[in-house]
Amino acid sequence: MNRTQPLVLGIESSCDETGVGIVRGTTLLTNTVSSSMDEHVRFGGVIPEIASRAHLDAFVPTLEEALAEAGVTLADIDAIAVTSGPGLAGALMVGVCAAKALAVATGKPLYAINHLVAHVGVGLLQQGAGAPSPQTTPHALPENMGALLVSGGHTEILRIRSITDDVELLGSTIDDAAGEAYDKVARLLGLGYPGGPAIDKLARTGNAKAIRFPRGLTQPKYMGTAEEPGPHRYDWSFSGLKTAVARCVEQFEARGEEVPVADIAAAFQEAVVDVITAKAVLACRENGITEVLLGGGVAANSRLRQLTEQRCSAAGIRLTVPPLPLCTDNGAMVAALGAQLVMAGVEPSGIGFAPDSSMPVTTVSA
Repeated sequence: MNRTQPLVLGIESSCDETGVGIVRGTTLLTNTVSSSMDEHVRFGGVIPEIASRAHLDAFVPTLEEALAEAGVTLADIDAIAVTSGPGLAGALMVGVCAAKALAVATGKPLYAINHLVAHVGVGLLQQGAGAPSPQTTPHALPENMGALLVSGGHTEILRIRSITDDVELLGSTIDDAAGEAYDKVARLLGLGYPGGPAIDKLARTGNAKAIRFPRGLTQPKYMGTAEEPGPHRYDWSFSGLKTAVARCVEQFEARGEEVPVADIAAAFQEAVVDVITAKAVLACRENGITEVLLGGGVAANSRLRQLTEQRCSAAGIRLTVPPLPLCTDNGAMVAALGAQLVMAGVEPSGIGFAPDSSMPVTTVSA
């Protein structure tokens, strides 16, 4: 197996995207995604059974499209990587079973990948049109590296000493993730699913200062000080914010007034991105982190990207944000992390592992 520029096929099926990506070392060759999001819209959220069946239908066509676009065959592949957690149990099982079948059929080594760490790994990819030539040297992970992951299921700040074996969780949400809060508030405002893009678009026409919504876990008893940190200094909570939006809507309706949907959307979004970026930058400054990667589906949010850039710049922190197609769940990020494991000489996982829907972020591979 080529351990300097391995050709790795990555498979992602943790939620409602069926992703197959192929990388050579740190060079992205193809990122092919089939989403079942439209099938979940009428339910206002992802239905695990529907997502699992959609993965079954989409996997083979997505795989064939990815191989064709990259101009390679399964025989050319050096290793296979697959998301084994965290995620929806049934959805994970489809991808893991498919990957195991490919590994057995082709004799290729198989790596079980942590979905969250893969969001960081995708930031190490070099990109170009078509299938660019391999990089002559690996894209090394910067020193003092951190990652802010914001998605439908996770809001976390990480310190990464080694992408292959040393990831530390500094802070996370204690209830709803930011993406969940967006979806729930969008439903309250009658904006439909998915809520993130709808609120982001509407917020641009609203006044973010019209209403002051709470910033969770920012009181002194939770924050403490740098010398004596509180119990949730780097953590987030969005459930109270969601409730505050619901009470706000009810108050307008009770008075018989028109609900200012755009203003509420803007004020809600500002509350979310304000507390996310403030706590993330605080965690970075207090832990010597000077390079941060912003990843996850909510990283596509325009206001989050803008405010993160502003606050990182002011704090002297270098921010990296992957292109939008690589922020959401995809196979390229799984392949990217798989390639890092191969290049680091990490042994394959074999086929004896099982999907782990609650895999901790500190476990890079099974």
